[in-house]
Amino acid sequence: MIELRINGKSFQFNQPEDKPLLWVLRDDLGLTGTKYGCGVGVCGACIVHKNGTPIHACVTPLADLRQCEITTIEGLARTDHPVIDAWIAEQVPQCGYCQPAQIMAAVALLNRHPAPSEDRINEAMAPVLCRCGTYPRIRRALRRAAAHMQDTPPPMPQAAPAVFDTA
Repeated sequence: MIELRINGKSFQFNQPEDKPLLWVLRDDLGLTGTKYGCGVGVCGACIVHKNGTPIHACVTPLADLRQCEITTIEGLARTDHPVIDAWIAEQVPQCGYCQPAQIMAAVALLNRHPAPSEDRINEAMAPVLCRCGTYPRIRRALRRAAAHMQDTPPPMPQAAPAVFDTA
């Protein structure tokens, strides 16, 4: 039995320890905001937070998640986070497939670096591919959210590293 804490709620799963988190989220819990893209941790469509750090859910086994807080886009959406408001204001999504992961990556970046440099933005957002090419809108939304967060503290925990834990 594996116990996980996802979006503030505890769940117990009788699943193999090597089962990727992505399939528990989508198939067992119905949290379909986290997308399947490549299945090997390259495209970034499956990004969620593990203790505030972005991870690829498609390659993270359940065994690596004990004693951790997992946050998905559904959990973040309940916080009225400024990044979500900025995404809407800047009309970021085109097809929308990568946007949950883009938002999760942006939140982790801004929690760690409230006024990120262009290099930090590039580094933090590079792991999430967007086939529609909405990168200019993503950057505008990220900057809008950063400006808002400097005036109003975000509802998410601070000090989350902006690097990906792929182990």
